[in-house]
Amino acid sequence: MTIYDPDTLAWAYLSRVVQGPSTYLGTLVEQLGVQEAARCVRTGDLPLEFREKTQARAHLDTARRDLDLMEAMGGRLVTPQSPEWPAWRMLAFDGLGRAAEDNSPCALWVVGSEKLADVTERSIAIVGTRASTSYGDHVTAEIAGDLAADGWTVISGAAFGIDGAAHRATLGVGGVTVAVLACGVDRAYPSGHARLLQQIARSGGVVSEYPPGTTPAKFRFLARNRLVAAMSDGIVVVEAGWRSGARNTATWGRRLGRPVMAVPGPVTSASSAGCHRMIREGEALLVANASDVVDVAGPVGVGDCSEDEAAVRALDSLSGNSRLVYEALPGSGSRSVNQLAEESGLLINHVRATLPLLELEGFAGSDTTGWFRIK
Repeated sequence: MTIYDPDTLAWAYLSRVVQGPSTYLGTLVEQLGVQEAARCVRTGDLPLEFREKTQARAHLDTARRDLDLMEAMGGRLVTPQSPEWPAWRMLAFDGLGRAAEDNSPCALWVVGSEKLADVTERSIAIVGTRASTSYGDHVTAEIAGDLAADGWTVISGAAFGIDGAAHRATLGVGGVTVAVLACGVDRAYPSGHARLLQQIARSGGVVSEYPPGTTPAKFRFLARNRLVAAMSDGIVVVEAGWRSGARNTATWGRRLGRPVMAVPGPVTSASSAGCHRMIREGEALLVANASDVVDVAGPVGVGDCSEDEAAVRALDSLSGNSRLVYEALPGSGSRSVNQLAEESGLLINHVRATLPLLELEGFAGSDTTGWFRIK
């Protein structure tokens, strides 16, 4: 039988009793320590307001059972004392109000092969409607796949529609993805994504602030959205109705200081009405691909120019004969050395001396038909 340290048992107990964000609990732990805070909750040695919020579940000390279940699933409880706690992500909650939902989670139940702090170090959240169209699925797959291939973690909520498309595209390119649930991590929700959640756990992680056995509920989805936003560098909304949970995630993103982006859709599509509204009202920046997303949410200097712009800047290094011979190369097809001499106005021996230099620098190539332009 696994022996758990007292702090871990206390965190697991508090997670079961409080179930979600709590303003008072954070203050209590900070002042007394987690073990003493757990004792106060268990005995009811609390101010009346908080005692009334915890007394209904204060007797539910299932900490050891919950931790055993997580261990059997290959999971663990990640607490603010854990090395893998995404501490700098959670700092964003410090600047919010005193409402309960404005707080960071008590602890996080995680099933996954990677450390949570590591996989959320460079991450983008992709969310959207459950009733996605083929257009939305396609755009989501393109953006998620390209981000994942470039080393970004893709975070979403494992729902049907856009969420599922983002997770599957990431897995399809061998990337890392994280699913944040509004129920216990031992529950496959939706049930149709049971296998997908298993794949996500092997790739990155399945995360919840709710203890094992907790069932989904509307208020838990709204609370879950704040974690999706908090653990990302930015939020991309692909297809969202006029009123949707995805827009709630975007709202959390703005509150937490994360850039919010939206993908436009056909003007006749009700599925994109929410995205169009966010763009029109200045709530989100318009993005069309992964490069746009990195421009907005990536580190300064990353993704700040297009491939065409990069090529133009590289050409600035060409001068003299190199520039003349390069300009003589055709945009399509190839030319012989004699043709290039005529086109550039240079002597043949000068063209022959210049072409290998252009080839070494990646500007030109040759085959049996002659020389051609690469960039």
